[in-house]
Amino acid sequence: MSDFRQAFLAFSVARDVLRFGDFVTKAGRRTPYFFNAGLFNDGESLKRLGEYYAQALLASGMACEQLFGPAYKGIPLASATAIALAEKGHNLPWSFNRKEAKDHGEGGSIVGAPLRGRVVIVDDVITAGTSVRESVETIRAHGAIPAGVLISLDRMERGTGTVSAVQEVRDTYGIPVTAIATLDDVMAFLGARTDLGRWHGAVEAYRAQYGAV
Repeated sequence: MSDFRQAFLAFSVARDVLRFGDFVTKAGRRTPYFFNAGLFNDGESLKRLGEYYAQALLASGMACEQLFGPAYKGIPLASATAIALAEKGHNLPWSFNRKEAKDHGEGGSIVGAPLRGRVVIVDDVITAGTSVRESVETIRAHGAIPAGVLISLDRMERGTGTVSAVQEVRDTYGIPVTAIATLDDVMAFLGARTDLGRWHGAVEAYRAQYGAV
């Protein structure tokens, strides 16, 4: 496991973003862990989160010329990632969409840089893939190329079928999806933490039951 992935998970636990216990997902599944990126809710945590996104993007090798943050959660994530990349010497334009097109002022549905070239979508997680589908359609409609998706955590959990939402995006749109951390990383993290090691078996059992093929 890469150092930045281990650091990201430790940071997530410290911020109570990644918790272990007894939870129920929206799909009604009982799960021993829960990840809520909305709790990265102050300036310091958003700054650090952007740095982890930037590290994950650079480590992935995905070629891109622009970042796109789908409204609403993707907006602060894309902006924080753009800042972190600029600090690392990669100054990329970024933009986001409005939920409803503006018919006055500058108008249109896109705020920020015009969509051009290869664009990476920055979001928190992929659940049903709706946000990705809308983003891909928006990017293509503006003559740009969706080059990949960057998320915080890949639960590697199947949806209604046998594959995960992340795999469905890869298969449907033919674009790579990169996460700062995956369930594999969570398992390795638990194995290395004596204070959290007791949850390793529960997470492993959950993955055996609901993990994607």
